[in-house]
Amino acid sequence: MKKGRTARNLTDSGVVAESLRPYAIAEKLRMLRLRRSMGLAQLAEHTGFSAAMLSRLENGRLVPTLPTLTRIALVFNVGLDYFFTDPRKRHIVAVARRSERKSFPADPASEPAPWHFETLDFRASDRRLNGFLAHFHPLPVDQIRPHYHRGVELLYLIEGKLEMTIGLDKFRLGPGDAVYFDAMQKHAYRSLVRRACTAVVVTAGDGR
Repeated sequence: MKKGRTARNLTDSGVVAESLRPYAIAEKLRMLRLRRSMGLAQLAEHTGFSAAMLSRLENGRLVPTLPTLTRIALVFNVGLDYFFTDPRKRHIVAVARRSERKSFPADPASEPAPWHFETLDFRASDRRLNGFLAHFHPLPVDQIRPHYHRGVELLYLIEGKLEMTIGLDKFRLGPGDAVYFDAMQKHAYRSLVRRACTAVVVTAGDGR
């Protein structure tokens, strides 16, 4: 009889919530959203969850399931371990092997894609910056689509010749050249050679 009562107690949501309390999952969810300057309604669009449900999660009134946390983690580009690690004990060394990286198009809807990128820091959680290996393709001028984002960007060209448009200005970069700029200015990239240009790109201060 005692054994059965213990089993029922372990399935009680209050017991589960108390077990999760030291991980401060609700606070971590709220901080992820606020760092991205994202409202509940916007997060709801990205996750498919209702804003009311997300509010309950952030206020600790609802115990999140692993699938729920996984979907939210994907939006903010963090690992699932982010929610179950004490920040004071979190590792600050994350090695990303070349063989583990994957190449993604900048815009899956564009054909051809203006550039492809490989994330260099995908193994690090709660990142303060984002690093990429970018491959910019030669495109006709009329196919270039400038974009912008919050924060700043640093680009270091490794190989090729790159034309960068930042605001109303155009810059031509060769191997070893670098450019740092406010990424709220509309900017675009275009390889000036027949093959793709390769660069290391670092963005910071964009709330990620």
